[in-house]
This record gives sequence, C-alpha cells and structure tokens, in this order.
Amino acid sequence: MPVRPAKAVAPRPVVRPVEVTDEGTGFPCPACGTANQPGRRFCRRCAAELRPAAKAAPLPWWRTVWPFRRRVRASSGGMTRFLVILLVVLALCAGGFLLLPAGRALIEDTRDKLGKAKPITPMDIAASASVPGHPAKNTMDGLSNRYWGAPGPGASVTYTFKKPFRLVDVIITNGASKEPQEYALQARALQVDLEVTAEDGTTQKKELTLSDKPGDQTIATGYSDVRKVRLVLRSAVGLTPGRHLALAEVEFFQRS
Repeated sequence: MPVRPAKAVAPRPVVRPVEVTDEGTGFPCPACGTANQPGRRFCRRCAAELRPAAKAAPLPWWRTVWPFRRRVRASSGGMTRFLVILLVVLALCAGGFLLLPAGRALIEDTRDKLGKAKPITPMDIAASASVPGHPAKNTMDGLSNRYWGAPGPGASVTYTFKKPFRLVDVIITNGASKEPQEYALQARALQVDLEVTAEDGTTQKKELTLSDKPGDQTIATGYSDVRKVRLVLRSAVGLTPGRHLALAEVEFFQRS
C-alpha cells in the first residue's frame, strides 16, 4: 500500500552554553557575602541590594515627644510645629508668671483699671476718740460740711464691711469742709496710716500723704478680700489750743 509522506517537524532549538564570568574578586554582597562586579546593583546570588541607602541617625530623646517626634520633609508641617511650640512656651511662661505674687498683683491691677469702680458702705464705724458733736459716722454721711473731730494725732477710725471685697480706691476729703472758707477752721492731718485687714486676718499697711487743700483726694489702693479699714491720723497742721483735727469725708470704692 502506498504510504503518505510524513509531516515536516521544526527543528528543536539548541541551548548553547554561556560563558560565566568569574566574579570572585568583585564587591561582596552585604547579605550573603557573594562577590559581585562593581557595576551591579543587586547580588547575583540572593538579589539583595548591594549599596542600600544609609539609615537615618536615630532621633534624640527630646524628638520622641510630640510635636517634635515626626521626621518630615523640609518645610513640611514646619509652621504648625513652630506655632505649637510657641503656644506651649507662652503657656508655661504665663503659668509661671501667674504663680508669682508680682504676677498676680499685676493682673489684679489691670482688672482694676479696666473695670468700673462703685462705692461701698461699711456696716460699722468706730473711732478711738471723738470730740463732742463730731462723731466718726460724719465721715460717711455724704455731707462735706460735717466732719469727724479727733482730739489729736494718733486718733483712729475703723470701718468694718459686711463681706470681703476688692478695694480699688479711697477718696478722702480733709479738713472741716471742702469749702475753702471753712476748710482751715480746724486742724488737718497731712499723713494718714492706712491699715487694711483681709478676710483671713492678715493686715497690710500704707502711709498716705494728703495735700493741705480743700476738696477730694483720691488714693489708689488695690487690696483684695478687704473686711476692715483703719485710718490713723498723723502729722497735724494748724492744731492750736481750742482746735482739733477734722476729717470731713471718707469714701470707699470696690471693683464691680
């Protein structure tokens, strides 16, 4: 029987051996130690990177605390961190400042200047001595032609208040009256010792110097938690036989 011709078959590829370059004297791999040619980027054996990027130095301890702990690109978030740091520093400075007595006094004085003062009336008035017809309560009656008469220097008057308050100002009208023709009819005290007693019993003293002229004289004080105020008359002028010290009005003002 006739035989059909066979179908042609493509020849198989022949694998030719490739010459292997000896890299025994090249750059050693940091991972496995295999030598590699200088131009290679990855190890010919384990494919590890031959020249890995240098690791960044570890952060100092203070950089591990927020907001310093982030390692960011240049100018990335720098303004935010600066503002946070500035606010923290200002808060610490303000806190330390307020803990100091001088800091608290400055804050209170600022509030006194920004606030509005209003008068306050004591619930009790007591004098160490008074001449007949001129009691100490005349200093709070609102009438400048009536006065407290004291026999001489060293006499005092004490004002007691119902509840503690912030004493901002004291207004004193010296002499027998604020009217010029009646002012010098009696002697005047040119110095007054101001003694302020707080709610906790502590006492602060201040020496006030008064002008020898009719009219109101305002003295800025700035005392907190005031319960008592004592005025002691000193440095009398015009005190001759038959005359006595006169104090027309005393007004107290508290912070509203």
